[in-house]
Amino acid sequence: MAAGELVPLGGYYFRFLPQKTFKSLSTPETTSRLRQWSMLGRIKAQAFGFDQTFQVYRKDDFVMAFFKDPNVIPNLKLLSDSSGQWITLGTEVKKIEAINVPCTQLSMSFFNPLYDEDIVRENGHIVKCLDSFCDPFLISDELRKVLLVEDSEKYEVFSQPDREEFLFCLFKHLCLGGALCQYEDVLNPYLETTKLIYKDLVSVRKNPQTKKIQITSSVFKVTAYDSVGMCYPSTKSHEQTFSYFIVDPIMRHVHVLYHCYGVGEMS
Repeated sequence: MAAGELVPLGGYYFRFLPQKTFKSLSTPETTSRLRQWSMLGRIKAQAFGFDQTFQVYRKDDFVMAFFKDPNVIPNLKLLSDSSGQWITLGTEVKKIEAINVPCTQLSMSFFNPLYDEDIVRENGHIVKCLDSFCDPFLISDELRKVLLVEDSEKYEVFSQPDREEFLFCLFKHLCLGGALCQYEDVLNPYLETTKLIYKDLVSVRKNPQTKKIQITSSVFKVTAYDSVGMCYPSTKSHEQTFSYFIVDPIMRHVHVLYHCYGVGEMS
């Protein structure tokens, strides 16, 4: 390498993959659901490729290299707090946090406890309850109670490890939605949309020995900081503002799922 050439941080080079589209977020059905949930125009998935073997124990180096990469900086999108427009990161990342999110679930039967525990009726209708608030969310049904109210009697139907699973996180984000979210009366739209997005983002393969399907992706919930403070996914922290990096070590792709809490597109 010639003198003065920049050595990539951590040895990773990235490239933007604009041709990789995430159909799960753009089907007419998903679009109308995201509009109802006040997330339309505020949720985005992007794909990037990388050139080195990915090792989970080096995730922090990987994520830091990502934010420093000249192919990422002009292409990674986030929502501006002030204008509400999609922008790129116009600041230098000094520190990152990448939290490991377990991703092991291969079946939507994971959500069967919702039926078993009378949170959802057999016909798919979500059981209503007296309105209460779990700031900033209105709780008007048993589903939101199970998602948010830790001292409710049915909170235990999902264990702590279950709640950490990427499949659960995705489902919960869709159920809670954006600032003017209109909740569904039935469970199916949440389950269907969760499944579509999950399948679109997460990579699987058949284990050659056991012939069983296994997930090959690693998932991280990512936050980045500049010299002032948090700069990504937003300068404001919110349970519904997130960025997940879903890393496929075999294809050497990273899928970025981003959402910023606010008022989604209406029309």
